[in-house]
Amino acid sequence: MTMSDAAAERVREIMSQSDPPMAGLRVGIKKGGCAGMEYTIETVAEPDPKDEVVEADGARVFVDKMAVLFLLGTRMDYEVTKFRSGFVFQNPNEVSACGCGESVELRPAAEAAE
Repeated sequence: MTMSDAAAERVREIMSQSDPPMAGLRVGIKKGGCAGMEYTIETVAEPDPKDEVVEADGARVFVDKMAVLFLLGTRMDYEVTKFRSGFVFQNPNEVSACGCGESVELRPAAEAAE
């Protein structure tokens, strides 16, 4: 997984404003939404040594060990539009997405390559 400059800047902002200090953000997936899966983002006080770590210019994102195969090749971005702002994911393992954009259908990277 990689981060765009905008995503790294937003992660650094969140980390610098955290009280108590945090190690970074954790990205994962969970079952839910009309397409079957949703991306999750949470703050991390104590990193799990089994998580993958993505670092860019002082921004630190931990990839949940259970989500690694679903997030291989994913680019995390941060966008601001007229109506919303937030992290977005360009994921080559996405099979489809729901109309509202809140959930996706994902295949593990090994299956996507077949």
